[in-house]
Amino acid sequence: MTHTAQSTRPDSARRALELKNVSRYRHPLAFYVLATAVPWALWFTAAWLSYQPDPSQGTVAVMTGLGLAGLAAPIVVAIWFIRRDGLTRDVLARLVAPRGTRAWVWPAAVALLPGALLVATAITIPFGYDVSQFELRNGFTFATGLLPAWITLLLAPVLEEVAWKTYGTDALASRMNVLWTSLLFGVVWVLWHVPLGFIKGNYQAEVVEEGLIHSINYGVSLIPFVILMNWLYYRAGRSVLVAIVFHLAANFGNEMFLTHPDTKVIQTVLLLVLSVIVVWRDRELFLTPPGRRA
Repeated sequence: MTHTAQSTRPDSARRALELKNVSRYRHPLAFYVLATAVPWALWFTAAWLSYQPDPSQGTVAVMTGLGLAGLAAPIVVAIWFIRRDGLTRDVLARLVAPRGTRAWVWPAAVALLPGALLVATAITIPFGYDVSQFELRNGFTFATGLLPAWITLLLAPVLEEVAWKTYGTDALASRMNVLWTSLLFGVVWVLWHVPLGFIKGNYQAEVVEEGLIHSINYGVSLIPFVILMNWLYYRAGRSVLVAIVFHLAANFGNEMFLTHPDTKVIQTVLLLVLSVIVVWRDRELFLTPPGRRA
C-alpha cells in the first residue's frame, strides 16, 4: 500500500508541472475580445470585396492582405499581453518542446486526425460511398486570393497556434479546468471563423455551400479538435510546436484525399467518442480546478 502511494506521487507531481505557470496568464476576456474583433473587422471587409463584380488584381491583393492580417492579428494581441505580464521567458521555453516532453505525443499529433478520417472513410464504403475516397486529391478544394491553397494550409496552423498556445489557452486555463477551457475555446473559435464563411473561395465558404448539415458539422468538429489538441499540448509540457503539428496534420489530412463531405460527419462522431474516452481516462488533467493544482 505504501509502495503504491509512493509510486503514484511522482506522476501526480509531473502532471502538476505540466500546468506550471498557467496562473500567470490573467487576461482571457481582453485577449479574446481583441483577438476576435480585429480579425472580424478585417475579414468582413474582405468578404464584402470578394462579392464585388469583376474584382481587379488590386482588389484581390487587398483581400489577400486582409486575410493574412486577420490571421496574424491574434499574435500581435498575444505579444502585447505576454510582454505586459512579463511572460516572455515562459513562452520562449515552450515554443518548441520543453525538456522531458513525452515521445508519444509526436506520432499522436501527426496521426490522430488523419487516422480518424481514414477510419471514417472505411465506414462509409459498405454504405455505397465510392472507394475512390482513399485516392489522393490532385489539387485543393479552395483558393485564398493570390495565395496558393497549400500556403494557407501551412500558414493558418502556425499563425493561429502561436497566438492561442502562447497566451489564449492558458489564459482560460488560469480561470477554469482544462475541459471547460477546451469547450469554451471551441465555441469562441467557431465564432472566430464565422467571417471566413462569407469570403468567396475560402474553405469555410465552400463548406457553407455544401449545406446546413456540413456547416453545422464544421462547427461541431472544432470541439473534439480542441479537446484532443489541448490534451497533447498539456501532456507535452505546454509545447506550442505540438499544437502546430497537430493542426497542420489535420489541415493537410483533410485536403489530401478525395473525401466525401458526409465522411467528415462520421469523422466528427469518431472524434467526439475519442474525446470522451480521453477526458475520462485523463480526468486528472481535464477536471482538476485551478485552485487545486499543485
